[in-house]
Amino acid sequence: METIHIPTDQAARIIDDMMQKIMMKSFEPGAKLPSENALAEEYRVPRATVRNALTKLEERGYIYSKQGKGRYLKEESIQIELHLTGKISFTDKMKRLGYDLKTRNIYCEKISYDAKIYQLLQVKQGEDVYKIGRMRYIQNEPIALHNSFVSTARFPMVAEDGPHITSMFSYYRQHGYKEFDSHKTLLSTTFPTLYEQELLSCNSMVPLIIVESDCIDLNSKKVLEHTKILYRSDRFKYDITSV
Repeated sequence: METIHIPTDQAARIIDDMMQKIMMKSFEPGAKLPSENALAEEYRVPRATVRNALTKLEERGYIYSKQGKGRYLKEESIQIELHLTGKISFTDKMKRLGYDLKTRNIYCEKISYDAKIYQLLQVKQGEDVYKIGRMRYIQNEPIALHNSFVSTARFPMVAEDGPHITSMFSYYRQHGYKEFDSHKTLLSTTFPTLYEQELLSCNSMVPLIIVESDCIDLNSKKVLEHTKILYRSDRFKYDITSV
C-alpha cells in the first residue's frame, strides 16, 4: 500500500483529502465511510487523529454517525440558485423556480432602541419598532430565517398584525403599497448561535449568509422595512448578477 505523507497538522490534512474526495464524488451520497481503523492505516496516523478529523467533518455537516454502525456521507441536499438582487419577494422567487415553499411565523417582538435600525427606518427614538421572524422551508427542510424590522410610525397595527404575517410584501400591498425597491444590499457571513442551529437544523460549523437590505415603496420612496435574512450557506448558490 502506498504511504501517504501527512504534514504537521495531521487531522487537517486528512480533512482536506477527504473533502477533495467528497467534492470529486469518490464517495457516493449515503455511502458508509471506511472505519477509523482503516483510515488510520491508510493515512499512517493514530486512530485518535482520524476520529478528530471525522468529528470536524461531521460538525461541518458533510457526514453523520449511526451509533454502532459507523459514519456515512450525507445524501445530496437541495441547492437553490438564489438571486440576491431584484424587486420581487423571496416567496415569488421560489415560486418562479418551482419550489414548494412553506413559511412559518415564529415571533413578533418589540425591539430595544437600536440606533442603526431606527436610522434606516427613518423613525425617532421613542417610537416602537417590531421584529417579525419567519422560517422558510423547502421540501420541509429549514433553509432561511427572515427578520423584518417595521415601525408603528409606518404601520400602526403591526404589533397586532405581526404574529400572523407570513409575507411582508402581501402585508404592504394590503396597505396600498404596490411596487418595491431596495436601497442597499449588504452581504456578510457568520456562524449560527445555538438558537439559530435549532431553528435551521444545522451544526455550529455551517456558515450562514447574512443579507441585509431596506425595502422601499417605489412611488413614495418611503422605507417600509429593514430586512435581515440568514441563509444556510450549504443550501444555496448565490446569483449576484445585476438585473
